[in-house]
Amino acid sequence: MKIKILPALLALALLFTACSEQLEEKSRPNIVFIMSDDHAYQAISAYSDHLMQTPNIDRIANEGMLFSNACVTNSICAPSRATILTGKHCHLHGKIDNRFPFDTTQVTFPQLFQAAGYQTAMFGKLHFGNNPKGIDEFKILPGQGAYYNPDFNTNDGRIRIEGYTTDVITDLTMDWMKNRRDPEKPFLLFFLHKAPHREWLPAERHYKEFTKMTFPEPPTLFDDYEGRGSAAKEAEMNILYHQNWAGDSKLRPEVLDELGITPASNWDKRAMQDKYDRFTEEQLAAWNAVYDPIIEDFIERYPTMTEKEMMQWKYQRYMQDYLGSIAAVDEGVGTLLDYLDAEGLTENTLVVYTSDQGFYLGEHGWFDKRFIYDESFKTPLLVRWPGIVEPGSKNDEMVQNMDFAQTFLEIAGIEAPSDMQGESIVPLLKGDIKGWDRDAVYYHYYEYPAVHMVKRHYGIVTREYKLAHFYYDVDEWELYDRKNDPMELKNEYDNPEYADVVAGLKEKLAELRVKYEDSEQLDQKFIDLYNQ
Repeated sequence: MKIKILPALLALALLFTACSEQLEEKSRPNIVFIMSDDHAYQAISAYSDHLMQTPNIDRIANEGMLFSNACVTNSICAPSRATILTGKHCHLHGKIDNRFPFDTTQVTFPQLFQAAGYQTAMFGKLHFGNNPKGIDEFKILPGQGAYYNPDFNTNDGRIRIEGYTTDVITDLTMDWMKNRRDPEKPFLLFFLHKAPHREWLPAERHYKEFTKMTFPEPPTLFDDYEGRGSAAKEAEMNILYHQNWAGDSKLRPEVLDELGITPASNWDKRAMQDKYDRFTEEQLAAWNAVYDPIIEDFIERYPTMTEKEMMQWKYQRYMQDYLGSIAAVDEGVGTLLDYLDAEGLTENTLVVYTSDQGFYLGEHGWFDKRFIYDESFKTPLLVRWPGIVEPGSKNDEMVQNMDFAQTFLEIAGIEAPSDMQGESIVPLLKGDIKGWDRDAVYYHYYEYPAVHMVKRHYGIVTREYKLAHFYYDVDEWELYDRKNDPMELKNEYDNPEYADVVAGLKEKLAELRVKYEDSEQLDQKFIDLYNQ
């Protein structure tokens, strides 16, 4: 009897084990990582509704947690993305700027997820110059990608898809979710938007709407940079002087010649002409129907416009197209969230919305990013994790983009490599502030001399203060009181009243440089490599 029973018991045991493993597989949380490019937190209504409404992105905050002090280690696209994937500062992963190549031998967290049995997919903008590792299926834009009729690098080669890029990326993502996702496996999904990266081209339905709008000017639009060092004064990010007339403001290249306007850069005219060349006849006709009257009005007004009026005109044109580009992103987020709800996936899915860094929306007269100053340094971060994250909660702890990798790995129960430098924010997501002991973050920007001419600098940021050292062709320090001077208008470094603050921050900065394995030797190494 025992001989006959044992096989039956063994079979039952094996069945039980298989079922248990299947249940465990299904219980591991899915992770949806949504990232836009250059999306300023000021342009998300969960942070501030003075510019636009983003109801679907806000939904993540309303049903989860909003981080008000999330920031980056280096405010520039490709280095930020490398930091996210590796969990390391730029000086370790080597992608210090958009020029240096990414070392593809490094382990990225999607590879660890794939090895652990997760199904992985990536759609949208990677901006690395290489295809992703650890991704089962991908369709990614080559380089910066195009806003209309984009090309994609795929597992099977390059393809072109007609349509508006944000909508196309959403459609590709949803197609995978509906048709090729394995319901028996947990998944890691990257939903990566090109928008609102320069040069900003909204969808037809949105530029028809947003070009009719007028937006409030920031109080520092006409900043004269008094009270700060040479870095702010010499940066080439001013909307009036450095934004392209054709590429950014959408004047036709021939109009610049007609009016005698000097292009803002050597790619000014080409930037917009490339877009015209990519439109279909129908897309071009729809575009011209809206933008030609704007151009004609400018031609009429230009001869009598003051510099102040030209700045105001360019600012409105900037906001209309930039914010209009975000509208489609918000719609795409809503499409994905609705699907998760409809399919019963919400309860076991972590959803993260962020950007690769912040962006200037006219503050200090600027566009772009790069600086340690808040509009560039801070990035939106909204996280929904039902049953774990309290709906509508807010957190002001100093978290960074290098924390994402270790956070996701902990959530999935995957051991993080010992060389990752971030910290899991899971304690914060669970409301355990006592389990978080970071009181300062480290920042380092390298891309100089280059476009926008923002000087190299590194620094330390706490909730109260910001200390930065600008170097390469200068040796300048800046200190800002974040509580009493939130617009960062006055450098207090030489103010005797802040002497003790400076001394304490310098000591802490030196400690962080050691902790994260950065040094003056590495500073010089990257300068030497840059100048080769």
